[in-house]
Amino acid sequence: MSCRLLSLCFAAAFLTAGTIGYSQAGSTQKPSTPKAASGADDAALIKSAMAAAPLEVAKDATILNGELKVIRQGTNGWTCLPDMPASPGTDPMCLDKNGMDWAHAWMTKATPQRGKMGIGYMLMGGSDASNTDPFATKPAPGGKWVDTGPHMMVLNIGDMFTGYPTTATNTKVPYVMFPGTPYAHLMIPVK
Repeated sequence: MSCRLLSLCFAAAFLTAGTIGYSQAGSTQKPSTPKAASGADDAALIKSAMAAAPLEVAKDATILNGELKVIRQGTNGWTCLPDMPASPGTDPMCLDKNGMDWAHAWMTKATPQRGKMGIGYMLMGGSDASNTDPFATKPAPGGKWVDTGPHMMVLNIGDMFTGYPTTATNTKVPYVMFPGTPYAHLMIPVK
């Protein structure tokens, strides 16, 4: 999940859409679904956002556009965001209510509420500036974007990741992103 994308999305989403239903090592290969273009119409944004999760989740999810306005109200407690052209990869995402709460805590640099595990899908993959710095907006000098293929995320796991790798050296196996921070989450490849 792109920190730059999330910082833009979640900060604005929680400031402007408080009533919304809440719903990586160096590869340059792009997924088959194209990035959402700047100024894309609602149909293209909905298609991009829905590509993030299984159809049974995405079909009834709330969909936000690039300005984080609801373009389709959902009924199942999930929120999906289309790919944003600011990140180098194609990375739409869908989060459940607890996932949106976790993301809000992350973007406001607050501690996520204990006991509220969240789930997120990024079935098109994702690009992140860092596996260890939750607030990085670009890779460290000499570093690369962390590109992860299709995955789901278990958010707000606290310190319950003992035994999982805490580096993104092999993004084809489960690993922890942002270890040692309140924003640690388990990345689980699905392909």
